[in-house]
Amino acid sequence: MDVKLINPFIEAFLVVMPQIGFNDIKKGKMSLKDKNIKSDGVMINLGIIGDVKGNVLYGMTIENAKTIASKMMMGMSVETLDDMAQSALSELSNMLTANASINFSNMEINTNISTPTLMYGKDFNVQVNVQKVICIEILADGIPIEVNIAFNNYE
Repeated sequence: MDVKLINPFIEAFLVVMPQIGFNDIKKGKMSLKDKNIKSDGVMINLGIIGDVKGNVLYGMTIENAKTIASKMMMGMSVETLDDMAQSALSELSNMLTANASINFSNMEINTNISTPTLMYGKDFNVQVNVQKVICIEILADGIPIEVNIAFNNYE
């Protein structure tokens, strides 16, 4: 996969996360996965269509998801992933992917994104329709967030 398809997501984290109160944003390790993506607790899936087609899936543990949701809700305590916490996490994924879409547009790559689908549970798999998935770990104030990019071949 071309690195120019990965950088818009990294750049999106650098722009969006400080807007919601995260200060230290770093790129962690990168890895290659197959089409079966294992979840540690929360997975948020957004479809992407246009010049590139596929999905981006944001993954995190349930505890980290609650911490992120709390930060988005101005420090309100989040004990469970209730509707409000799920809405906050879905909105974050929407903000990140929309910003990445703007970054693609600046590269003259047209994209549109779907609404997010949030799934959570213990030890489950999500299967995408491509054979290889690029996974980038982003650390937001030390909290790891997996960004799984599952694009069909880009022409």
